[in-house]
Amino acid sequence: MDSPADTGLALRWGFDSAIAQQARCITCVSASFVGWPLDDAKLLSALVGWLRLPQRRLVLLAADFATMGQRYPRFEQWRRDWVHAVPAWRCPSELTKGLPEALFDDGKVSVQLFDAETGRGRASMEGRHRLLLAQQTDAVLQRSEPSWPAKALGL
Repeated sequence: MDSPADTGLALRWGFDSAIAQQARCITCVSASFVGWPLDDAKLLSALVGWLRLPQRRLVLLAADFATMGQRYPRFEQWRRDWVHAVPAWRCPSELTKGLPEALFDDGKVSVQLFDAETGRGRASMEGRHRLLLAQQTDAVLQRSEPSWPAKALGL
């Protein structure tokens, strides 16, 4: 990837490839998910078919989910029905600086964005890239806490 326009296409490729490979888990990691195709109706439809399969999870890890509903209202509405399979985790503030911008599955698919402004990154089917992202993210997930409830609690 070498442009911001390529980023959305690469992320969509990552989702599509992971679904086609019948991954059990897709992990999405971003400080804020800006520029992700999460409101794409076709993507959400594909995710529904995938999540209906046994033991499927779409894991979200971010520094903050405060603006997700405003940025991606369709995704927020969609997630309410799938919150049991789409957990959201908030990264501790001291670890956000090293948080990768990435999508990867539990097989070989990985998409990593190195620079959001220029859109530089890598989309790969090489297991070693995915493994490195998984190891890096796992350490952060172990210290993260659940976030972005499906329904806001109020009085």
